[in-house]
Amino acid sequence: MRDINVAVVGIGARGHGNLETILKLPAIKVKAVCDIYEDRCQDGIDIVTKSGQEAPFASCDYRDVISRDDVEAVLIFTNWEVHIEIAIASMKAGKAVGMEVGGACSIEECLKLVACYEETKMPFMMLENCCFGKDELLALNMVRDGLFGDIVHCHGAYAHDLREEICCGKENRHYRLEHYINRNCENYPTHELGPIAKILDINRGNRMVRLVSMASKSMGLKRYVDDRKDTIVNKDLIGKEFNQGDIVNTLITCANGETISIKLDTTLPRSYSRELAVRGTKGLYEQSTNTVFLDGDKELFETKEYYKDTIDNAAKYEDEYLPDYWKNITQEEIDMGHGGMDIFSFTAFFNALRENRPMPIDVYDAASWMCITALSEESIAKGNIPIEIPDFTNGAWKTRPRFDEYQNI
Repeated sequence: MRDINVAVVGIGARGHGNLETILKLPAIKVKAVCDIYEDRCQDGIDIVTKSGQEAPFASCDYRDVISRDDVEAVLIFTNWEVHIEIAIASMKAGKAVGMEVGGACSIEECLKLVACYEETKMPFMMLENCCFGKDELLALNMVRDGLFGDIVHCHGAYAHDLREEICCGKENRHYRLEHYINRNCENYPTHELGPIAKILDINRGNRMVRLVSMASKSMGLKRYVDDRKDTIVNKDLIGKEFNQGDIVNTLITCANGETISIKLDTTLPRSYSRELAVRGTKGLYEQSTNTVFLDGDKELFETKEYYKDTIDNAAKYEDEYLPDYWKNITQEEIDMGHGGMDIFSFTAFFNALRENRPMPIDVYDAASWMCITALSEESIAKGNIPIEIPDFTNGAWKTRPRFDEYQNI
């Protein structure tokens, strides 16, 4: 196994954890770290040296690290608004790119990302870890086997109480705060949309054609601050109006006739969920209850033993439909981040890079998933009107073959 020399750009909370994770992978050498804050650069150096590797080069300017001859791949873990800028600069510098998730600020930057890839042909992968989630892959493989018949509708959500993280944005130097003050959109679509796009063969025989988005009023963050005005550190938030709606619902229609619903739900009290649901002519999968319901099960589901007999019944399908790496997951892999999803995402990226294989989540996936943020913002601002979704493949979606490489990483 050959070594891959990488630069890590962005050492905030997510970057810190990701850096620790990739250093546990075999034959990965971190040659450079970067963050706009010097203390985070030093944090990156400390993490690398603690792992037993030599101290990496460090800079607060990403251009310094992507230009290095000893760097083959750039991993981007910065704030959302500069992901694409750094990815484009890295590909132009001749580096492979692994880019963290987030929404795009404009369609123009998505188009530039695709154009840069098509010009440079440098390997590019969006590191959407939820595409490697246990539940998501279980559902995908059941769909592939035809268990649910013809798929008609899919639903997903990013449902995560982030009120504390957002309101501590100033003191923790976290980028979400400014987004929630100034924008109103589906700001984090890819965790739920990515796995659904794989299920529906988006960009590979199907595509998303239009959306409409609606946002509720914004009350959650204002109430959260008001209830804590005596203890909250950032007093500037007291009385602040937040533009971001508490619940954003987005409906998407697809070229092959399916519909998708996704939901952003991050500023009201709740437990975490991605709410993946798959509806087909022969049955359904529902992540929230870990339930599989198949045609013919109606009598069972109407008995008084409903919950006993059906909740968590999806587990019985795991032996047949889970990829081997999930069946054989170790405790160490589970502990590496998000229950194992993170290490599998990075493994897929590095294996594809070593073997010169296509990336499991490519630039066309990234552009079509990230653009939902900008389009939802436009739809909401214009009174919930339908907005066309660009075809970033320029018609190639009709003939691009299905791609399930991440089943065997």
